[in-house]
Amino acid sequence: MAYVVAEPCINCKYTHCASVCPVDAFREGPNFLAIDPFECIDCDACVPECPVEAIYPDDELPLEWEHYIDLNDRLSEQWMDHHVRETTEAMEDADEWAEKEDKDELLVESWN
Repeated sequence: MAYVVAEPCINCKYTHCASVCPVDAFREGPNFLAIDPFECIDCDACVPECPVEAIYPDDELPLEWEHYIDLNDRLSEQWMDHHVRETTEAMEDADEWAEKEDKDELLVESWN
């Protein structure tokens, strides 16, 4: 089992979760974080650190977000050179985006 970052992270990208990860499993995209399922050791340290409750064990992910399992896998590979190891500034307007829903279409996958 690995942990998965889901929709609430889009346009927020708080990095408190990544700063407590003992194995550097987090990858950073333009407006989202992903967890590399092959690096994640299922320690649960990241979950309570996420202010928007975007991180779930893959077997407890809400049904509407099940596609984030594959998305985290694919994006963590795509963003392999973008490790997140410490807390950085959240995105501008992150607090405004934190409570919004249905943000799937806003996910930016490429740094280009």
